[in-house]
Amino acid sequence: MPPEKVILIGPTTFGMTDSAALTQLEEAGYRVRRNPVGRKMSQEELLSALTGVVGAIAGLELYSAEVLARSQLKVVSRCGVGLGNIDLPKAREMGIRVYSTPDAPTTAVAELTVGALITLLRKVPQMDRGMHDGKWEKRSGPQLEGKTITLIGLGRIGRKVAEYLRPFGVRLLGVDPALQGTVEGIPIVSLGQALAESDIVSIHASGTAEILGAEELAAAKPGVYVTNAGRGGLINERALCDALDSGKVAGAWLDAFSEEPYDGPLTSYSQVLLTPHVGYSSDEARRRMEREAANNLLAGLADTESVR
Repeated sequence: MPPEKVILIGPTTFGMTDSAALTQLEEAGYRVRRNPVGRKMSQEELLSALTGVVGAIAGLELYSAEVLARSQLKVVSRCGVGLGNIDLPKAREMGIRVYSTPDAPTTAVAELTVGALITLLRKVPQMDRGMHDGKWEKRSGPQLEGKTITLIGLGRIGRKVAEYLRPFGVRLLGVDPALQGTVEGIPIVSLGQALAESDIVSIHASGTAEILGAEELAAAKPGVYVTNAGRGGLINERALCDALDSGKVAGAWLDAFSEEPYDGPLTSYSQVLLTPHVGYSSDEARRRMEREAANNLLAGLADTESVR
């Protein structure tokens, strides 16, 4: 009897909206092993879960060089955009194929960004909480029209956010080290210029290096609003708290954090909107990402079998 073929599913929500991708994997002859801890796995937990596994659908758990070296993995298929949690040089060295699903979440993240931004500016959460407490307190906040908005990162998501923002009559600036000149009508400027001129700074970068720290926030226009729908750590959370305390930053929305699940000091600020890394998680985007992740995994495994 041939050895059992096992696939590990890292994301805890995989298949919850639609079981089609799970069914596809099982019908292809693989046994599916779900995340055994119900949250982002630690290195030791991941190593244990990878025992006997040939392919993994990855969430945000860390596929470090050590994890990859000690596994029997042939394919890692990321259900999401970024690959910063996977040691790509080590994967190449070991011949492990790595895939992602970069297109699927674009619309979902862009829609949530614009919705969260309007919600933040108009103080909707504060009024909602007040009414649930029996209070009728009207609050006022700025509108989008006429504001200068910087998009840090003009990839798929940043450009989609720009598309959605244009009808509001805003001025758009872009910060992206890979671009120059004007991109789709958006001037590419330095981070310094952008911070000095912007009413709103929205991060959609794909890397993990800090972009907004204490120095950058100090250089920002007073009363700026900041959003991060990119990766945790792109904003220094301690520096953001200090900027909120001083009034330099008027409000913020964060959907990604340096440590997740997040329960840090930002939870105590009423002018900060927090969501638990759900930018990609519309029903439609989840289904598309899961189908693409399953297709990528099966195609990669089939390729590795064909070259044996």
